Amino acid sequence: MDSSKWPVRAILPIAQPGLKFILITILFTGMLFYFGWILSAWIFFAVTLFICWFFRDPDRAAPEEENCLISPADGKIIILEKQGQCDYLKGPCIKVSIFMNVFNVHVNRIPFNGKVQKVEYHPGKFMNASFDKASSHNERNALMIRTDDDKSFAVVQIAGLVARRIVNCVKEGETVKKGDRYGMIQFGSRLDLYLPEDFKIAVKIGEKTKAGSTIIGYMQ
Repeated sequence: MDSSKWPVRAILPIAQPGLKFILITILFTGMLFYFGWILSAWIFFAVTLFICWFFRDPDRAAPEEENCLISPADGKIIILEKQGQCDYLKGPCIKVSIFMNVFNVHVNRIPFNGKVQKVEYHPGKFMNASFDKASSHNERNALMIRTDDDKSFAVVQIAGLVARRIVNCVKEGETVKKGDRYGMIQFGSRLDLYLPEDFKIAVKIGEKTKAGSTIIGYMQ
């Protein structure tokens, strides 16, 4: 897990954690063209374009409704259930899982205004993130956040089958704002939300989400 501070985005709409991958493939592409290995050079050029596309970081406008909680990730709702207990909140909660495939934007955003009470990293496996057991078996990083109204929720980045690097750029004690970029999971995975029992859900299984703009539901 990389916990470096999320950098200011460059002029191009590309997440900075991807710049080193882009520079490496550009270097290899240039070398291959220089030595006359044209076919390989064009393949590396295509790889460079794919990496640029994968690390795209579009601007998003968060909804203005004060009590709405927004999606932390682009993807699809695969789990929506009530739980008697969870590892991140006291008492019953609502769990919402968002699966990100390789074609989604992978920059993660803060779902709701608050203060980070705890950052909890767990090493683990890299099984398919669409499996429910990935929540407890895979490598993951959780943020426990308390709102100004003294509500608590958690957002958990979970590595997947291909993902091998979780980037988290907020620390304990930090005040965060709805819609802020705070990290990403490189090359596909999943985000879990653990919400208060009285949270009002506004999405359903199978619904597609956009980080920073789709309303997951409302704090009560």
